[in-house]
Amino acid sequence: MVDEQRRRVLHLDDSTSVEGVERIAKGLASDNRLQILKLLGQRVHSVNEIAEALDMPGSTATLHVNVLERAGLIESDLVPARRGLQKVCSRKYDRVIFDLAGPLGERHSAIEVSMPLGSYTDCRVTPNCGLAGALGIIGLLDDPASFYEPDHIYAELVWFRTGYLEYRFPNRLPPHSKLGSVHLSMEICSAAPLHSDDWPSDVTLWMNGQEVGTWTCPADFGGHRGALTPGWWEDNNSQYGLLKVWKVTRDGTYVDGVRISDVTCAALKCEKQPFIAVRIGVKPDAQHVGGLNLFGSKFGNYPQNLIMTLNHEPVETHVGER
Repeated sequence: MVDEQRRRVLHLDDSTSVEGVERIAKGLASDNRLQILKLLGQRVHSVNEIAEALDMPGSTATLHVNVLERAGLIESDLVPARRGLQKVCSRKYDRVIFDLAGPLGERHSAIEVSMPLGSYTDCRVTPNCGLAGALGIIGLLDDPASFYEPDHIYAELVWFRTGYLEYRFPNRLPPHSKLGSVHLSMEICSAAPLHSDDWPSDVTLWMNGQEVGTWTCPADFGGHRGALTPGWWEDNNSQYGLLKVWKVTRDGTYVDGVRISDVTCAALKCEKQPFIAVRIGVKPDAQHVGGLNLFGSKFGNYPQNLIMTLNHEPVETHVGER
């Protein structure tokens, strides 16, 4: 199985086990389950919300969700609700491709690493700024020193006006392989006071010290609660972001398929060090200085951390080469 843009394409080929194909086929072999997948295409839903939206008993919705989980077509997580915990579900893929033919030896592989939001290795931020975990605020509000608190590793929401966070992802490229592309997926939005539907912010991404491009986020999203946002977080604050995928390829850099720069993966020189440094930030001299919010797996609408995918392929070697 090869995961492609946005972790939204499930590619089945001759490397996929028969059991895996059978589970996926069973997951898709039901009109009710297809309706659930369509419903989850826009945002996450609890099992109760699925049952209500599709006019089916809760027990039936639970049965179908369990089949889709076993097929690997959706992800579920238990999150705090007003009364105990509730199960929320998200769709993993937009397309399923069965590749039944192709030349032997032309197989690409992908390595995925999920980085917790609070596991940054360096930072420099300016107020308004802060960190929040699943249970409460970490440190003090509008205090850059709080970003160095030991508990910052538990952050599930981070916001600041200008500056950056830097992460170091382990470089898991196998020996004798070449990098085809790097994908970085995150839930992100601008950082207005409280929230605002018109609050553009120029968000810049760097990899291994190379500025790969800038994307303008249109807003700081609120108005209704994020599906995963904890109950203690006030309703008038930022609630969720957009799921964006930055993709550095051999011919340029893209955000959700839109080209933003000519930087290629060759410029990152990923083969030369044991980690890939990723810096996410807002420049103080940007055209739109609107800050940013980054969401972890327990805040916002998407139950994921920062996710990096390295697509690679083997390099042909010949006798006598080292």
